[in-house]
Amino acid sequence: MNRATGGSSVRRSRETGRPGPRPRATPRCGRMRRALVALALLAPALLGAAPGGSAETISLAGNERGQRLDVTLTQVVDPASPAAGPTGEAEADGPDRLLAVRFRLENTGTAVYRDSPAPAAHLLDTTGQRFTGLNDPTTAGVNFPDTVTLDPGGTTEGFVTFRLPQDADPAAVQFALNTGLADDVGQWSLP
Repeated sequence: MNRATGGSSVRRSRETGRPGPRPRATPRCGRMRRALVALALLAPALLGAAPGGSAETISLAGNERGQRLDVTLTQVVDPASPAAGPTGEAEADGPDRLLAVRFRLENTGTAVYRDSPAPAAHLLDTTGQRFTGLNDPTTAGVNFPDTVTLDPGGTTEGFVTFRLPQDADPAAVQFALNTGLADDVGQWSLP
């Protein structure tokens, strides 16, 4: 915020010191911006985050007092087949594919963990596109319920499903408490 101009940022000409025209984004600038965003999202993965399914545990804090989980990514199933629905038939994927990630959650805090693991997980592809976890059932295994409740010391495991385009190249998976809104984010790179 620029207080001298009433809260807005103004670009000034170097020669006259007067306000000048705003720079216009060019197609090349847009590509560069997207590349920088992708690099920022993938930096932890590129700098040595745990590979997918490596069973590396990351300790994460929530936004409230006593919230702490040890989160372990234990398995990646790509592609995952949709599970049969109530009619006994599997639902078609359409142009997308499913990818299922299995997490183990252990409540190492002093507060009861009550949260929704699916929207707490995100998948990043190599272009920086972000996909939010779903509770879509697959043949990979049992998904987490909509809400998981764990007393301190409690442990549970389950899958989170991601729906992504067929040609997407998965790069990393992220997980955060408080339905994905906590400041503390764990990230695992995918092979």
